Amino acid sequence: MNSQKNTAEEIARRERVKKLREAGVQPYADSFKRTHSLAEARDLKNGVKKVAVAGRIIFLREMGRLAFLKLSSLAGEYQIVLQDEKTEDFKLWLKRLDLGDFVGATGETFTTKHGEPSLLVEKLTLLTKTLSPLPEKFHGLENIEKKYRERHLDLATNRETRERFLFRSNLVKTIRNFFETEGFIEVETPVLQTKPSGAVATPFRTHHAALDLDCVLRIAPETYLKRCLVGGFERVFEFARCFRNEGIDPTHLQDFTMLELYAAYENFEFLMRLAEKMFAEIAKLLGKKEVEFAGKKISLKTPFARIDLVEAVKRAVKIDVEKASDAEIRGKIQELKIDAPNLAKLGRGNLIDTIYKKVLREKIVDPTFVTNHPVELSPLSRRSDSNPKRVDRFQLVIAGWEVINGFSELTDADDQRQRFAEQTKAREGGDAEAMENDQDFVKALSHGMPPAAGWGIGIDRLVALLTNSENLKDVILFPLMKPER
Repeated sequence: MNSQKNTAEEIARRERVKKLREAGVQPYADSFKRTHSLAEARDLKNGVKKVAVAGRIIFLREMGRLAFLKLSSLAGEYQIVLQDEKTEDFKLWLKRLDLGDFVGATGETFTTKHGEPSLLVEKLTLLTKTLSPLPEKFHGLENIEKKYRERHLDLATNRETRERFLFRSNLVKTIRNFFETEGFIEVETPVLQTKPSGAVATPFRTHHAALDLDCVLRIAPETYLKRCLVGGFERVFEFARCFRNEGIDPTHLQDFTMLELYAAYENFEFLMRLAEKMFAEIAKLLGKKEVEFAGKKISLKTPFARIDLVEAVKRAVKIDVEKASDAEIRGKIQELKIDAPNLAKLGRGNLIDTIYKKVLREKIVDPTFVTNHPVELSPLSRRSDSNPKRVDRFQLVIAGWEVINGFSELTDADDQRQRFAEQTKAREGGDAEAMENDQDFVKALSHGMPPAAGWGIGIDRLVALLTNSENLKDVILFPLMKPER
């Protein structure tokens, strides 16, 4: 039924395009010179002449010798009024216009008797004739998917969506400015790589035809950013597009944005203080120190709480993951009835991670630093001087989501070589997510990297938490979707 209606509507709109061209009217303009945005025009006093605005028609109502149109743009909405005695070609325009069209309007500002700031149009210019009608609104479970598939329509009809992505842009700008103020330099590192180093994850694999070389899409920019430190850069960061060929759910996507940074001569304690300073800037952007997510109030007040991973898990489920054998940890996972695919093949690091995520991480609400991770969880982290079974690492967890993962960096090339060997052994034992051996990175480390600390921030997760969006696709402009049949 809707398909037939839309088809008929499109036929009618194409006929109007034909008539416009026959009348010498260009239905797709080259440009339009605006004097004000729609938001700026709303703030003007009455009687300002020769104001020129432009936008998409989202409302049109004819009332005899008057017509009221509401224009929409990223800057806001504004009413323009056509009047038979004032507007050039008044009657013709009423036959030519459709909802969704883009128009430019020039005229004088006034306020209606209902108090609505408006523009009395002298001259109207058609900028783009719309062939397909916009949806009236998006609602219901079926159309949630449509929002993701046709984000352009979601943006065009839903101000809340536009504001969410405007916030994302402003958040990235705020973070970028913050780190530049802190003396960090923004760099770019390769997306196409020969080794999937930088995280414990499954990569996307491809083939470079010109070089006849098997490659992977990066799962993290970590090892290349560390090469920058080897080369003399002292504070670097990158907003990096990363790819992990793993499961998809509301909190995980295979194509996502991560902010990674590294600071020479600093440690993980410095990073935790830096994180608190960054969130103070984010709170300024928000204009508040509390947000709501999934029905929970989250306080952004600093300093954030800190808990020890090993000790917290021990208190929660009575197992010391630092001392327990692999078999004992597997037994505890089964006892707790935690869903863990391929449990028998998981390496020690992933076994510990499975318990940590279920019994500790998902219960955290307010921003909390989880510290002192077992070394098996962190192949690239520096061992603790006080306990070689642990690393100097933290995760900042908010509402059960890992938002920041940071640690003091491993600069010992021989130690790094040994950890890669252990990861290789885990892979050979069936742990597909264990890290691959990257000897080029080990060689780079052998030339010397200064003491350093680094972190990764999931930008998509951060935006989702701050905008009360429980699915990451809500904060990705154009998420990858399986084609419709």
